[in-house]
Amino acid sequence: MNNSINYEKLQTVIILLLAFGLSAAVVLYTSQNPETIEAIVREVGIFGPVIVVGLYGLLGASPIPSEALSLINGAVYGPILGTLLGFLGNMLAAIIEYYIGAHLSNVADFEERRHNLPFGLGRFPANSVWFLLFGRLIPGYGGKLVSVIGGMYKVPMWRYLWTAAIPTFIGTAIFVLGGYSLIRAF
Repeated sequence: MNNSINYEKLQTVIILLLAFGLSAAVVLYTSQNPETIEAIVREVGIFGPVIVVGLYGLLGASPIPSEALSLINGAVYGPILGTLLGFLGNMLAAIIEYYIGAHLSNVADFEERRHNLPFGLGRFPANSVWFLLFGRLIPGYGGKLVSVIGGMYKVPMWRYLWTAAIPTFIGTAIFVLGGYSLIRAF
């Protein structure tokens, strides 16, 4: 039984490292070639939205925020479709981040060590609706941090999803509208 637990931990670490590596490569290419990405998304027609949502998922497995992709969505797809695609993609990313947190928890035996955390952090209210809603409003890494912590603390999936959906939709809409406005201004 101990060997199967070690195998599961090793498998989880390998999958996380591969996902992070692939995400880092895609993000590096994307950040250095935003015009190319915008052109590809425009040229692939109906598959563009699928690619965009997939890119959000890759960003979910990396430490890179997705705000730049939301700006591109607004420029390419306009405010309504851009917001819908950004929302779906960001929710996919949030679910991936949740599962990364849950697997990190398993790898690190987090539940067993949690009560030894300093400053009472073991009693941290990660399943608090207020934390789950407002933690995501921190620009850049707030959503990622909330997602990973939610996974580590095994927040019930339904609570996690609805508290992720509200600020994710609002934040995505703001950035998509920003991208749409920028493209129309020039």
